[in-house]
Amino acid sequence: MKYIIMLLFLGFSVTAQNQHAHHDSIKNLEEVTVKNATKKKIETEMKMAVSVDEFLSSSDNISFIKRGAYAWEPLLNNMSTERSTVTIDGMHVFGACTDKMDPITSYVESNNLAAVDIKSGQEGSLHGATVAGSIDLKRKSTPFGLQKKWNGAYQTGFEFNNKQFFNLGNIAYSGTKFVADGSISYRTADNYHDGNNDEVKHSQYNKFNTSLGLAYKTSDLSSVRLDAIFDVAKNVGYPALPMDLWLSRALITSASYKQLFEEGLVRVVDTKVYFNAIEHYMDDTTRPENLVHMDMPGWSTTYGLVSKANLKKNDYSSEIQLNAYDNLSIAEMRMYPQDRSERTMFAYSWPWVTTRYAGLSMNNSWDISEKSQVHLGGSLGVNYNYSKYIEFNWIFHPGAPQEKTRFLPSLNAAYNLNIDQFNFSVGTGYGHRAPSVSEGYGYYIYNSFDRYDYIGDPNLKNEISYEGNASAGFKTEKLSIQGKINYFYIQNYIIGKILSMGSPMNYQSVGVKGYTSLDYATLLNMSANVSYDILEHLHWKGTLTYARGMDNKGGNLPFIRPLSYLTSLNYMYKNFGIQTSVNGDFEQINYSPEYGEDLTAAYAIWNISANYSFKINKVQSTIQVGAENLLNAYYSTYADWGNIPRMGRNFFTSLKLNF
Repeated sequence: MKYIIMLLFLGFSVTAQNQHAHHDSIKNLEEVTVKNATKKKIETEMKMAVSVDEFLSSSDNISFIKRGAYAWEPLLNNMSTERSTVTIDGMHVFGACTDKMDPITSYVESNNLAAVDIKSGQEGSLHGATVAGSIDLKRKSTPFGLQKKWNGAYQTGFEFNNKQFFNLGNIAYSGTKFVADGSISYRTADNYHDGNNDEVKHSQYNKFNTSLGLAYKTSDLSSVRLDAIFDVAKNVGYPALPMDLWLSRALITSASYKQLFEEGLVRVVDTKVYFNAIEHYMDDTTRPENLVHMDMPGWSTTYGLVSKANLKKNDYSSEIQLNAYDNLSIAEMRMYPQDRSERTMFAYSWPWVTTRYAGLSMNNSWDISEKSQVHLGGSLGVNYNYSKYIEFNWIFHPGAPQEKTRFLPSLNAAYNLNIDQFNFSVGTGYGHRAPSVSEGYGYYIYNSFDRYDYIGDPNLKNEISYEGNASAGFKTEKLSIQGKINYFYIQNYIIGKILSMGSPMNYQSVGVKGYTSLDYATLLNMSANVSYDILEHLHWKGTLTYARGMDNKGGNLPFIRPLSYLTSLNYMYKNFGIQTSVNGDFEQINYSPEYGEDLTAAYAIWNISANYSFKINKVQSTIQVGAENLLNAYYSTYADWGNIPRMGRNFFTSLKLNF
């Protein structure tokens, strides 16, 4: 019955279409929206040349699991990537690695992104079923101009600790009818050294990324666009894992049509079809200590459609989005004796699993007065799974269905109030998510963190999330204070538990765990942000975050960030700037030995950088020098896989040219 009610609600909202539109409904997004806060450039306060991972880590509600120096796994609201939706321009892309060595954020670069949109909890259900929220990586899109115009940027730099060298280039052409933009980047790095000046072996990487976008204005109010991203990573080491990456390759393409309307309730309709293919080859030939050699290649292929409409009438605005995709995930596991010409074992760790999803989502906003707004949204998705080689799952779950269809509803509501210098918000959410490919169909996926082989269960129930959130803030010309809190009660929380049957397949394993559902788990996230203008050119910022996650028996959930802090000073005068910051975590006392965690000590890191801007003819230039972990602290955080140490003192320099 509740699914029928939601369909009626969405259908009523879609058919209520009437009046008025504007030329400027299509915007060139050149800023990053993080829950109503904006960052105007893909860079942090300390560093203008950052990777996508470094940029995302500057957000209060994103942390990372690190298995090395490359391709960190983003945790939104302290939840793993299974519980969040990560998209590129709304497109669903799925990694091809069972060990999560290739999160979607690893297939883009900072110089081909214009914006990152982070939404918490069910507020992020516009892009599909989620619990933690959504991260949408928006690619640069040059607007049409009144006359022909070229512009571009080039950035290069060097980091001394791991001898990282990078080159990032962009170029764009804008005309009245035609637009083209492209980017190219290359990064290479050796092993880094920790705070004891010891080399952390297998932490090197090489990455090449390029993108191209072409747009043509078919009328005054419509345009078509083609986009492509090609990414290659080679010889990537993962010191926390028993295997490295030989090759990872991605092709991400799309074609879209955008139409503006001068009259009517509908302002913009934007429809996109897309295709992406990922291939990922793990190997351990650089690890002679491994007694048994293993290859673990993986492939992920996705076809999809995303169509959205923006509505506006008087004090009402809305966004409706249709998402549909078909994904095929394949992962193999091959074991060899010392003589690699012979193969002793073969299995599918992802047994040709097809996932088809179709969902209709809607977010509505009403300005009920000059000081208050109401937001109401919802979605209904249908998720279908099919496993070609279900016999692998029958070993542990006899008679498990070869195909399964799930309904994934979602609702969210919020109220915002602004009174003079104060702002308040309160919200709630309800949503379902389906088990991931690994959780549902994984077969002997080795987890080197707790040293267990993991088995999926096709019969797992949907996770069901109940969410509450609130925020309060105060702002004057010099002072800004903002506090946020959210709480998740998650039924059927999916996590690994030791199985009484089965023997480990990997010689490094201590046992076998099966994905199972807890009755429930709870998760609390809190943050406080303060900024103050001490002088006209001297600014201070401070951030404090806290999280607590527990299972239904009061035990600790894994990878929950302890109390953490950041304080920074920023001095800017004319063309010169200097920044310094101290950040760290308190001791992690709420760790989970059951899931392989141990106590991690408190740490504090001091960073500093300085930059100077100048012009060479008409080329705007900026040079920056700085140091991270200036005191060369030796430390490891709660989210460093296998307690691998972080990078020690790292001097860096970069140069950026805009023309």
